[in-house]
Amino acid sequence: MSINSALLAGVSGLVANSSALAAISDNIANVNTVAYKRNQVNFSNVVTAQSVKGKYSAGGVQGVTRQFVSTQGLIQSSGSATDLAISGDGFFVVSNKGAGLTASDPRSFTRQGSFSVDPAGYLRNDSGLFLQGWPVQSDGTFISNPSDLSAMNSINVKNLGAAVSPTSTIGLTANLDKVDTVQPEPIDINIVDAAGGRHTLRATFTRTATVNNWTMAIATVPAADSTMTPAATAIPVTFNTDGTINQVNSAAPGAFSINVGWAAALGLPAQDIAIDFSKVTQYDEPTAVGSISQNGAGAGNVVAIEVDEDGIVSAIYDNSQIRKIAKVGIATFPNADGLAQASGNSYRPTLQAGEMVIKQAGTGGAGQISPSSLEASTVDLSAEFTGLIQTQKAYSACSKIITTADQMLDELINIKR
Repeated sequence: MSINSALLAGVSGLVANSSALAAISDNIANVNTVAYKRNQVNFSNVVTAQSVKGKYSAGGVQGVTRQFVSTQGLIQSSGSATDLAISGDGFFVVSNKGAGLTASDPRSFTRQGSFSVDPAGYLRNDSGLFLQGWPVQSDGTFISNPSDLSAMNSINVKNLGAAVSPTSTIGLTANLDKVDTVQPEPIDINIVDAAGGRHTLRATFTRTATVNNWTMAIATVPAADSTMTPAATAIPVTFNTDGTINQVNSAAPGAFSINVGWAAALGLPAQDIAIDFSKVTQYDEPTAVGSISQNGAGAGNVVAIEVDEDGIVSAIYDNSQIRKIAKVGIATFPNADGLAQASGNSYRPTLQAGEMVIKQAGTGGAGQISPSSLEASTVDLSAEFTGLIQTQKAYSACSKIITTADQMLDELINIKR
């Protein structure tokens, strides 16, 4: 009967609008959730076959949920260096496990980049999901596989140990008095060995009998601590008549290199050090040292963590050293709106979403990582409140259908009385 179909249509309207109300409620509740993507229930009419001419049977309505995962939220600056946002397409790869992660453990995908360092040293977001990345190799590179999630691991920034950087370059700026024949005082330079120990390297300039010609001797203090290769006892240093260094007759002043072979008792590996003395001059001025620069650094501890736009996570030490830890990969899908929702504002892959590919940030269509930033929710409160009013009215109207159909059935039953 048409009246029964009207009742069923009213019921389907109540169910569909209830789903719409649930979606709107979820959106409003998550208006401040980082990287939340709004959902919307669209309505589709159900048409039934009209078997009797002149009579109409209502089919009702059904709700179809649509999620706007691919919609970009506003990127906002935050006060934490480990907060991350993706400007463009893609998702962070995360897991619900930090230590002991295996290939069989599930991974999910999220844009909620509110990561912080947990007590165990892992980068973990507010939903308790651990950020995955490619670990750094011994040569400072990263092995990135576009389809192998097991190549990534939970990023830990705590158990790194101290950082040491042995001295490999020295720069010297000085003037040698052209007139004064008194032997200049040696120049002491502090260097750092491979174990973080500090030593003194002494450079001694000695005038020769030939005008504008000097020799430079380099030795550690005490000299018995090392041997130099090549022998650094009479390095030629020649000046032009205008006081500048003669690049041809001097021993490669801009790229002179020695190998420091430490004494066996010290238990240290040999150390190559490039010495740039191309800024040494010979003017008619008192001998003086202008500046000494060297790139070594003793043992230091981690004081901060930073992430750059390429997704490289690095530890900053109090000795000014920076050590790479891992590189964050960006997972992309042909149809991100087809992903299945999971707990913690994350998503699971589906056939509808298409084949996942993990890319380096900013390459192959993957978004760029924005450090110290968070992506805002895509919920528009004004639109949601408008939808809330419309849904309420539609629900009331559907309930009126049921009331009216019930009254009509009562009238039909009363005919017999």
